[in-house]
Amino acid sequence: MASDKAVETVIVGNYVEMETEGKPKSVKNKLSNFFWHGGSAYDAWFSCASNQVAQVLLTLPYSFSQLGMLSGVLFQLFYGLLGSWTAYLISVLYVEYRTRKEREKVDFRNHVIQWFEVLDGLLGKHWRNVGLAFNCTFLLFGSVIQLIACASNIYYINDNLDKRTWTYIFGACCATTVFIPSFHNYRIWSFLGLVMTTYTAWYLTIASYLHGQVEGVKHSGPTKLVLYFTGATNILYTFGGHAVTVEIMHAMWKPQKFKAIYLFATLYVLTLTLPSATAVYWAFGDLLLNHSNAFSLLPKSPFRDMAFITFGFACTPLYFVWEKAIGMHECKSLCKRAAARLPVVIPIWFLAIIFPFFGPINSTVGSLLVSFTVYIIPALAHIFTFKSASARENAVEQPPKFVGRWIGTYTINVFVVVWVFVVGFGFGGWASVTNFVHQIDTFGLFTKCFQCPPPTLPPSSAPHLLNATAPTPLNHTHLHHP
Repeated sequence: MASDKAVETVIVGNYVEMETEGKPKSVKNKLSNFFWHGGSAYDAWFSCASNQVAQVLLTLPYSFSQLGMLSGVLFQLFYGLLGSWTAYLISVLYVEYRTRKEREKVDFRNHVIQWFEVLDGLLGKHWRNVGLAFNCTFLLFGSVIQLIACASNIYYINDNLDKRTWTYIFGACCATTVFIPSFHNYRIWSFLGLVMTTYTAWYLTIASYLHGQVEGVKHSGPTKLVLYFTGATNILYTFGGHAVTVEIMHAMWKPQKFKAIYLFATLYVLTLTLPSATAVYWAFGDLLLNHSNAFSLLPKSPFRDMAFITFGFACTPLYFVWEKAIGMHECKSLCKRAAARLPVVIPIWFLAIIFPFFGPINSTVGSLLVSFTVYIIPALAHIFTFKSASARENAVEQPPKFVGRWIGTYTINVFVVVWVFVVGFGFGGWASVTNFVHQIDTFGLFTKCFQCPPPTLPPSSAPHLLNATAPTPLNHTHLHHP
């Protein structure tokens, strides 16, 4: 019995300092634990579900206009399944790494394990360097996209200021995330994030059906390969929220449960993304080709103004990487750690101002970064970690029987690598970069208000409006504005 208990402790991990079994708890401690300290399966589910879709929810109707209704639905189901599979692989590798380290008496009480450390411990420094480069770049641009989305949403609530000005303001507000120590402390934030994501999704669905189809609505997609693969890559990005998977898993008391949690989070996200994207595309059709944010086509109302997407999930792992680089990660002073994290906010803020192309930037990040970070590297890492018979025999977790054990797992992994490399990175990269460069050529960098309706001016001034909505590449539909 004692040996069984020891093995269980090793697998579960050493995050026990948050538990105070047998000790009386004051009201203050109970409130702090309720609002602040979260390591349960429910906390992980809230974090996964809210982080997985977040701001991409508003660009999925735009993707449907590029893909067409049928392809849009099928790609969501397909990439949702693929994303759940690679999240399973990451969780297996995390538990394998942590178990090996804790058998060596390594203590993670004041250390947050990250994906690049898992790769380092299992496969060596070269894998670590590649994983670190892709992961950090993805997290950086993921944070940029979140900031762009928040500024875009606020603009549709109050258009007295342009989107760039709102980016300045909201970037300063988002800097307060430096005070959140880890994903243990995201309990209320992740809960509110999921509530607001759910509200936003159902607002888009109901408002679109109440609005009805616009006069002469057309559903032409797909029409061009550039548009098709750009839309497909945005959906690949939607179900690629794994850049924070290890950090969320590490915050759990029992990380082995993460596999089922991520699958259930994906299923829940599909109940939000499928109805909202199909409803908005049904109502507005090809108008979405020139409106990457679905809010821009819906009439202003108090219900629309209440819809908001939270920020912070993608930048927190970047804080951890930076803390480790400067030797501040295990510092117990929250204020010192917060001050040390501030330099991370600056490039996020700056890039959001340079490239405010909400929608096109999602697909570009998806094809060039998410394809490797979330899909290709985890699949290859799993293959190489368990390539030897002894590694497979001594694995902490064996593959499930319903996928065909090791042979089935390897077959699925090879399929993921080939598919994502060819379709996601290859065709998706070509299409997304083409679209992104088109936005830069049309608007230029540092544009004040990407895809904003032109102000009402005398006819003589109209030709000078240079910041109207850019048509998508190779698409010759007329411009429309809300």
